[in-house]
Amino acid sequence: MTHTSSSTKNSIKVLIVGAGAIGAFYGGKLAQAGAHVAAVCRSDYDTVREQGFSVKSPLGDFQFVPQPTLHSINEYKDTPDLILVALKVLPDLDVAGLLQPVVGPQTAILMIQNGVSIEDSVAETFPNNEVLGGLAFVCLSRIGPGKIHHIDYGRLVIGKYPEGPSDMANRLRELWNSVDVKTQITPSVVRARWKKLVWNAPFNPMSVLCGHATTQDLMESEETVKLVRHVMEEVVQVAKAAGHELPPNTVQENIDDTLKMTPYRTSMLLDYEARRPMEVEAILGTPVHLARRLNVRVPHLESLYAMLQLLNQQNLKT
Repeated sequence: MTHTSSSTKNSIKVLIVGAGAIGAFYGGKLAQAGAHVAAVCRSDYDTVREQGFSVKSPLGDFQFVPQPTLHSINEYKDTPDLILVALKVLPDLDVAGLLQPVVGPQTAILMIQNGVSIEDSVAETFPNNEVLGGLAFVCLSRIGPGKIHHIDYGRLVIGKYPEGPSDMANRLRELWNSVDVKTQITPSVVRARWKKLVWNAPFNPMSVLCGHATTQDLMESEETVKLVRHVMEEVVQVAKAAGHELPPNTVQENIDDTLKMTPYRTSMLLDYEARRPMEVEAILGTPVHLARRLNVRVPHLESLYAMLQLLNQQNLKT
């Protein structure tokens, strides 16, 4: 099914920076809702420019053609109302510097990315612009050039960084909800990031370290479930020490949700198999370093971090 909209009332101008699976899916849904969506797309530039994205989804298959499709952010000649950042969180990537050429006085910046504290540098660089955090609870995969497979879930949690009300967040919630993407606004996006890290910290690394394991594989072994629980509990402890106490049922809720999930190959596993850099620092390094500063013992997190850091280095060697 192809779903497009000629609506003008929602003609917010959106620029996607990082048009992989996450950027293409959520940007495409904004286009369905009537937004004008352009995209910086380096990996699949030729395919997307000619054919757009093809998204297979339980919400309905659709095509999404960014207008325009750009190879470099410097090619964008307009001023966006919103920049949707969906890049991998990697240590050598200066997101604030990358966005500098296209941020206007009224431009809002939404960062749908993994990890905690990722908005800091952008908020410091653009103190007069609204910065939003976004968390995608979704199973998505890029299965070929310009081809995205939406497997399960899809809920978004967004909020102003570090907290407070946001007209842009309200507008985006309306747009995404209008095209069946369940979107809620959180009063504390920082706490919400910690809550998501509770899931990411065990499942992304363990999917790689346990031999290309799916979420179902990890949940079928009593010993790996024990490790999952230990890692989750350590993330909760670090969050609490950092001043972001999570609900007492957070760990069990994540485990129960994963048991119901369609078997899923995590984004970190897909990066590993494609020999792309993995988000080791964003998902493990940041909580480990913070735990050390706060004197919180996290032996399971530290073990995963040490192993995955080395594996990432070896995997990137030519």
